[in-house]
Amino acid sequence: MGGATEVNDSDIRPGQAAAPFVHPALFYGSRDEYVDGVGGFVRAALRMSAPTLVAVPGDRLEDLRRGVGEAFGSVVSADMTELGRNPGRILSRLREFAAQHPGRHVQIVVEPIWAGRSPAEITEATRHEALINLAFQGKAATILCPYDLAGLPKEVVEDARRTHPALTENGTTTASDCYTDPAEMSARCDLPLADAVPVQRFDYGRGQLGEVRDLVQAWAATTGLDSVRISDFVLATGEAAANSILHGGGCGTLRLWSENGAAIAEIQDSGRLSDPLAGRARPGPASANGGRGLWLIHQLCDLVETRATATGLTLRLHMTVPPHHG
Repeated sequence: MGGATEVNDSDIRPGQAAAPFVHPALFYGSRDEYVDGVGGFVRAALRMSAPTLVAVPGDRLEDLRRGVGEAFGSVVSADMTELGRNPGRILSRLREFAAQHPGRHVQIVVEPIWAGRSPAEITEATRHEALINLAFQGKAATILCPYDLAGLPKEVVEDARRTHPALTENGTTTASDCYTDPAEMSARCDLPLADAVPVQRFDYGRGQLGEVRDLVQAWAATTGLDSVRISDFVLATGEAAANSILHGGGCGTLRLWSENGAAIAEIQDSGRLSDPLAGRARPGPASANGGRGLWLIHQLCDLVETRATATGLTLRLHMTVPPHHG
């Protein structure tokens, strides 16, 4: 990369990082390159008995199991298509893993963007990648993020160069010459949301949270969601509306519609998201309600689109409807 400076290979080797936190993107063009690069990282971590988490799509997980061999059984693994279906909940899991190993340099492989992700999911996953740098600043962790050069759009790869301080490509690691401040990069993800035609709209204020929940309950029952997912949807939407009352000026607007196989609830208010990491860590018992509510929303929904602008805050909550419905 023009203007890039060489980074010592130890910067991405488990236990050898010059700085407490290292966050490289690994660009690969084939399955063999993937297994060589990611598998080599995992094997090095295991040789040092380092706490290791691998969260990648299921097919890649199987590639690594075969490539690393029996030793892969010592890794904590997760299928990213399940763990990271909503990109907004990935960071909470990474932070939990690090907290389980105090005083140790944890090794993590996380692949939040893969071929087939929707544009909305990619935007939120890109935000996640930027926020990793805030959440783990000064922490003892190496987080390696693979990117598929053959399967991902060019603009996704370019954003990876902005969200990762170090880049590994063709076996060479360099500092990224276009790395962007994490808060600025997260703000860049606040793109205008696609227009929608709601089937229900309700302007609510203090004392009307019960009406919000009743409206969502009745409408969700017509969408094909099962009873458990309806309850989750009502709870998530209720938390978002409660945040409007507490932190968003005391009122807000609820809109409901179905689109692309999902039931969608949108909450708009005049609030501000002062902490870009809000909702991205499991809250403790003493946490403020806003942080608890946002965390719960991320855990319950299949996708949460967040837009924090000068005019207020919008949360667009997606709940996938089973494909057999109708």
